[in-house]
Amino acid sequence: MARLASGIWVAAYLRRLQTAGIPAYVIARGDDTAGAVAVKLATLDGRAVAFARRYDFESDATVWAEWSAGAEAEVDAALRAERSRDRDLWIVEVEDRQGRTLLDQEGLA
Repeated sequence: MARLASGIWVAAYLRRLQTAGIPAYVIARGDDTAGAVAVKLATLDGRAVAFARRYDFESDATVWAEWSAGAEAEVDAALRAERSRDRDLWIVEVEDRQGRTLLDQEGLA
């Protein structure tokens, strides 16, 4: 299966979040075609979790995995550091007190 261009995936993801009533924003725009995507979940209590796509050898599939978690300022610092190494990286911030990202839904892996 061909991989969806990053810019198209981000636009579709934002639309799906909007439909669910979950606020989300593009914090850093990466390469439209092949940039990696990180999703930061801010639970609005000073904590955050960042997710990145990883290959899972057990399931032989690409999955969203927790990449960084903790105080929101620490997660932000980790994302800034990663973005300084990879200017093609997209960063999408999701704000949801319930911790919803929708990354487990069909079509978002």
